[in-house]
Order: sequence, then C-alpha cells, then structure tokens
Amino acid sequence: MACMLTTIDNPFNPFTHFDEWYAFDTQMGYNSCAYLDRIASISLELPTEEASNDIEAAIDEIIKYDFRGIYVKVSDETKEKEKE
Repeated sequence: MACMLTTIDNPFNPFTHFDEWYAFDTQMGYNSCAYLDRIASISLELPTEEASNDIEAAIDEIIKYDFRGIYVKVSDETKEKEKE
C-alpha cells in the first residue's frame, strides 16, 4: 500500500492531482515533500518496498509529533475508495 503525507486543508489528492496538490502545499508554506525528505532516511540503493516502508514510517513520525494537527496520511486505498 502506497501512502503520502498531506495536510487537512489541502483539497487535492496527491495521487491523482499531484501538481495541484504540490502547488497548494508550497503556496501555503507547508513544503511537505521537503519536510518528509528531511525526516525519511532513504537511499536510492534501497529496494522499492523497503523505501516505501521507510517513507511510511517517516510519515507516521511526522504525524506523531505534529503539534499543529495539520498532517494526515492518505493511501492509494483511500484513492480507490474515492472512485467508488
């Protein structure tokens, strides 16, 4: 299951409308991708599954310490439910 970090006020799905999601995220000053990059310890040499697990762990850590309560994790399963 793939997952991504987003904020509660971002109206765009990062799986289906990434450009719009990213524009909103940076315009609001969240810079979630850069934040996630600082927290996740990812190497290009990691297998895809292991890298995905590390990214999800970093997302969970960001949410755990999110004192503003703005971050949420969305998954590709969430994306599939939106289509139904």
